[in-house]
Amino acid sequence: MSKRPITVQAAAALEAAEGLVAVGFGVYTGVETAAGAAVDPASAIGVTVLALGGGLGMLASARGLLRAEPWSRSPTVLTQLFALPVAWTLWQSERPAIAIPLALVAVLALVTVLSPPSTAWLLEEDDEDDEEKDREGDEDHGGDDEIDGGEKDGLRDGEGTEEAPPQEPRSLGRRLMDRLKEQPTKK
Repeated sequence: MSKRPITVQAAAALEAAEGLVAVGFGVYTGVETAAGAAVDPASAIGVTVLALGGGLGMLASARGLLRAEPWSRSPTVLTQLFALPVAWTLWQSERPAIAIPLALVAVLALVTVLSPPSTAWLLEEDDEDDEEKDREGDEDHGGDDEIDGGEKDGLRDGEGTEEAPPQEPRSLGRRLMDRLKEQPTKK
């Protein structure tokens, strides 16, 4: 695996910061509710549970980003997409001291996690795993040598069996287009 890009580190740091703030808010709300200061205890308990669960989820996503786990990208993006309307609501509620930093962190986190270096690094390990599985499948099962009575891709045994030259790394767009072409089509 190559060296972790600064964009991934920044995205993980921003996600972790939001997670810590959410956990802190959840703890604060929980303590206030337990002390009897909540106007509506049922709602306060719900907010506490959501803040603690969301904060822990954000911390897990930040950890996943640092470990190059591809699953961590989606929750990180969703977190930021949810943070933007919250920031807008806070802005309309005349709370710019909270709204502006939240919006800035959300935009910065989106930019860093969706940047090309982050995307390439997070998908690099997944592509390597797919290649290893393909090689293992070819070694374990002898490959695709006997398809349709000895035909492979419309060729008889022995025809067109030269190895393809190594290819340059494909861009994300090219990989997505190749995967779309592999999907079965309705007829």
